[in-house]
Amino acid sequence: MSSAAPASDRGRQPLLNDALVVLEAPTQSWSDPSGEMGGAAIHGVFHGDWRYVRGLSLRVGGEPVEATGTARSAGRVVFHGVARAIDDETPDPRVLVERERTVAAGALEERVRIRNGLDAAVTADVELAVDVSIAELSTVKAGLAAPMPLSWREQGPGALEAGDGTRALALAAPGADVSRDGDRVVVRWRLQVAPGSVADAGLTIGLHDPTAVVGPAADRPLAALEPSGDAALDRWAVRAADDLQALLLDAGQGPFAAAGAPWFMTLFGRDSLITARLLLPLSLELAEGTLRTLAARQGVVVDAATAEQPGKILHELRQSTFTMPGEGIVLPPVYFGTIDATPLWVVLLHDAWRAGLPIATVRELRPALEGALGWLRDHGSPDGSGFLKYIDETGTGLANQGWKDSGDSVRFRDGRIAEGPIALCEVQAQACQAAEGGAALLEALGDTEGADEWRAWAEGMRERFRATFWVERDGERYPAIALDGAGEPVDAKTSNMGQLLGTTLLTAEEEAQIARLLVDERFASGWGLRTMSTDQGGYWPLSYHCGSVWPHDTGVVIEGMLRAGLGDAARVLAAQLVRTADAFDGRLPELFAGFSRDEASSPVAYPASCRPQAWSAAAVVPVHRALAGS
Repeated sequence: MSSAAPASDRGRQPLLNDALVVLEAPTQSWSDPSGEMGGAAIHGVFHGDWRYVRGLSLRVGGEPVEATGTARSAGRVVFHGVARAIDDETPDPRVLVERERTVAAGALEERVRIRNGLDAAVTADVELAVDVSIAELSTVKAGLAAPMPLSWREQGPGALEAGDGTRALALAAPGADVSRDGDRVVVRWRLQVAPGSVADAGLTIGLHDPTAVVGPAADRPLAALEPSGDAALDRWAVRAADDLQALLLDAGQGPFAAAGAPWFMTLFGRDSLITARLLLPLSLELAEGTLRTLAARQGVVVDAATAEQPGKILHELRQSTFTMPGEGIVLPPVYFGTIDATPLWVVLLHDAWRAGLPIATVRELRPALEGALGWLRDHGSPDGSGFLKYIDETGTGLANQGWKDSGDSVRFRDGRIAEGPIALCEVQAQACQAAEGGAALLEALGDTEGADEWRAWAEGMRERFRATFWVERDGERYPAIALDGAGEPVDAKTSNMGQLLGTTLLTAEEEAQIARLLVDERFASGWGLRTMSTDQGGYWPLSYHCGSVWPHDTGVVIEGMLRAGLGDAARVLAAQLVRTADAFDGRLPELFAGFSRDEASSPVAYPASCRPQAWSAAAVVPVHRALAGS
């Protein structure tokens, strides 16, 4: 049986909603719900920015196992099934199969257990077929996987090694008969299983890449949330904690959260910072590791090819150039194309200090702090308007560089796409908050003159924003999503305005006005906060950024509402997100469709949505605070 994905999927990004993932960053495996790999383009075993295995198939008695269910955690899953080929003819299954898959950083272990409930012994011929295929993650994402030529070596009985000249895969199957046909390895055992007993066999696959830029985190620094008394919320909290621990990485300066599986198992400035900030009540260590990791890679020169500028915080770290065929996007290994990571870094440093990060650590990070603040002043507003703006200067980078980074995410209310340079509303709020937070940090470090300068800068931002961003349409007053290249307000009603709450940018009256809009049914779907109001020209429930629901977005808005003293509105959205998390079995995806509860009795998946996603999991913390008061 071929393990190749259907030819019709060639050149299409793999869909993920029906696949099952097991992971411990930076390693992950994807299969169908029965444990079989190879029937879909996403299937396989990945490590870092590479896929190593594209197929893993089990046969018992020469036939596939009939799946009956699974039991899983982030790093381990047990697929339960029956082996009808070696069972008797009675209706009740008496020969059971447990297929246990465990993923650790750099390794996968597959064990098969045969449980014999018959009165007679059975002979179980167990076969695992492994299709080795080392290919870059970016080509898999594009549906154009291009495997590298492999060389093979025998490493002793039951052991083989394959490599592409840089990366290597080592397979070990003690006691097995191992054969190879090209890049397919077939591992066979003959197990004698006595009545009422169990026999098992297994293999391990080790993955090695000396060019990796991130590795597993040595520590798991997250504390647990206290039980809330809400069973659904507590189930979500347990599952989210498991996923978050499995997503932690280290690049030499301490732990940080990878953005998510399968495509973003690395350092992302925005994602890692927002995740660490949402998780501050559970871990100062994660905040410090994230801050130090990004400070160590802070921009030092002006380089249009990478979007680097002095003091700027990076967007994305990869092993090599990341290409998105068909989209015209080619990102360098260290890419700085983000407008918000730099103010978010300052905000996290301030909030971590308020939460107990020692002033000695702040003092160590002072050069990075001053560099980041300097970037806000000297590079963030290239036209001198005082608003942070972006435009891709290369033609091959990201057209949009806020969190809604798809090319069509910034629209007018009639659906027209705005032209850059773009000044996003929430980025001005983040900059204002960074200036106020930076002022407090500088004051704590003894620099009162610098503190005064940044407080004045923040006040100037508030005045400019109030005069420029607010619009009134159909009797509703709200902040535009952005200013376009001509300085005109891009007047779509979007969730971006929710991320202004609790940032010091707005008055209390303005914050209350926005909160009232966001809990209206045009935004609040019953499952969470839509990215765009349903009465806008660009709205579509399955649009990536113009109508879908992003759990982290809802979580950030809830946190802002709580900071602004808008607890009633926060609880409305929090209750919706708990309902959604329960429907997704405690693992909130990157995003899902914006259909209302009247349109769909359960949340509708966005088929290409990544999961687990760090900031989606981290949204449980502000939700818990809103509903349980922690």
